[in-house]
Amino acid sequence: MTLQKDPEQNEPKYLHRHADLAGKRVLEVGCGDGRLTWRYAGVARHVTGIDLDRDSLRVATIERGSDVEDKVAFAQADSVRLPLAGAAFECAILAWSF
Repeated sequence: MTLQKDPEQNEPKYLHRHADLAGKRVLEVGCGDGRLTWRYAGVARHVTGIDLDRDSLRVATIERGSDVEDKVAFAQADSVRLPLAGAAFECAILAWSF
């Protein structure tokens, strides 16, 4: 049996209800394999997803659709020491990050 996270789609429902991501530059901390990223990337201006897990980032990169390829980037990084000098974001998302 595989574990399915959020089969009721509560994460994107509440995310879109409480955050207007349309046209925004978004930092997603703990993006993992991009499971949540794909649910809002289409409306965002640009998304930078960071995670410590290299394998998850590899999956996210592979699963990145061609429709968002130019506006979604991933980096292996620690949220305490962001290697994004000069980058500006209008919104940050932390889901399942601890």
